[in-house]
Amino acid sequence: MTSASSPPPRRRGWNPRPLERRILLFLGDALAAWLAWLLANGVWMWVAPGVYPPRTWLPFLFSRPTWFYFLPFVWQALLVELYNDARANHWEETRRGLVAALALALLGYLGLYVYLADIPGPPLLPRVSVAAFLGLAAVTTGLWRAVYVFVFLRRVFIRRAIIVGAGRHGQDLLRLLTSLNPPPFTLLGFVDDDPAKQGETIGDLPVFGPSHRLPELVDPLAVTDVVVAVQGTISGRLFQALLELQARGVAVSHMNAVYEEVLQRVPIAYLDATWMTRAFLDEARKTVYYETLKRLLDIIGGLVGLALFLILTPFLALLIYLDSGLPIFFSQQRVGLHGRVFRVWKFRTMRPDRRREQGRWAREDQDRITRLGRFLRRTHLDEIPQFWNVLLGHMSLVGPRPEQPEIVDMLEQRIPFYRARLLVKPGLTGWAQVNMGYVGTLEETRIKLEYDLFYIKHRNLFFDLYIILRTFGAVLGARGG
Repeated sequence: MTSASSPPPRRRGWNPRPLERRILLFLGDALAAWLAWLLANGVWMWVAPGVYPPRTWLPFLFSRPTWFYFLPFVWQALLVELYNDARANHWEETRRGLVAALALALLGYLGLYVYLADIPGPPLLPRVSVAAFLGLAAVTTGLWRAVYVFVFLRRVFIRRAIIVGAGRHGQDLLRLLTSLNPPPFTLLGFVDDDPAKQGETIGDLPVFGPSHRLPELVDPLAVTDVVVAVQGTISGRLFQALLELQARGVAVSHMNAVYEEVLQRVPIAYLDATWMTRAFLDEARKTVYYETLKRLLDIIGGLVGLALFLILTPFLALLIYLDSGLPIFFSQQRVGLHGRVFRVWKFRTMRPDRRREQGRWAREDQDRITRLGRFLRRTHLDEIPQFWNVLLGHMSLVGPRPEQPEIVDMLEQRIPFYRARLLVKPGLTGWAQVNMGYVGTLEETRIKLEYDLFYIKHRNLFFDLYIILRTFGAVLGARGG
């Protein structure tokens, strides 16, 4: 039996979860890139000197220079920002991202072509074939992304959920999920054991009845998910109902897990010390193999960054001097792993003021930022000297951004679990940094902490590499905070 206000019965179909959607996007982009690669080879074969009858097609493919096989991977790396749900789910954002990727690829190719043009011998970068690949890749990827936005985001592919618990937490979850565009779920209603709530409507959603009625709602409403928004212990009847739903193929999740899956942040407002000890600290521990590989990546990245520092410093130092005089560098104390304090160096982006250099958020000093400093911050070039901190082991390439001791002390008093950021080394870039950039308010800092805790809980080498790629996208697009 269902409420008269409930949605009509539907059959359950294929309803991908957020992670499955990201995998679908990745595979579709890969297929589009390799299709463009094959078509570009056809163009190359057509314009190449000599006659290539159809039977020589495969030999022609296998005779291409090694670098040409890497073009699909390079193209897909340029699309890394388009795996962010906020951009992937909207066609205008997708279109802008594709245009930016194509422009960046063309500029990179032209730079290489000019650099290699004077090398004796046959051309190392044939113009027509590379241009054909980039143009075709933009078209095939654009077509695939259009199919994803206009087909796979339709309601028929959206998961259908019932929320268990119509109290404060359930209503908070309702507001969160309905604020997203497009929403990750079609929300059908609540179940709640409180007799006063049964039969009521909360936020346009009906309360179907007590929780033990869940199994009888699944088929009429084509429910794919049940989200438990009950804090503390649950009744034996509800536990039995949830077990039955799982046996019938319905995904049962706690609201904290849904929060992480959808927003890729940890919901600190709903955590308690027990969860922190049992789940976060246990899952945050990593193997010695990961830590060793991460340190190796830090050393390699630190050496590359130090070489970049040596190349750019004369030019940046001159520009800083001409723009706002001396000093060229700026240093500050920051808090690192397990609360250890260390000193970081940056190219100066603000007018000097000794009275205001410690204990202030970056946005509080917007009036002091120089003209060149704004560019350095947007491109993150001001942080190049910190590669030295990475080599010394004070910092990692990826991790929570290090904060000043005074700010850390203040935020530990105001934001729960803030000190958990110190469980790992701070980083040159991080999950919070690529999603938010600089922050200047307590609420923004709380959200940034949620991103940091998500990274600490789920970090692995592939996640680190993904964050590094997104950082390159932010730097090249001058999208710093």
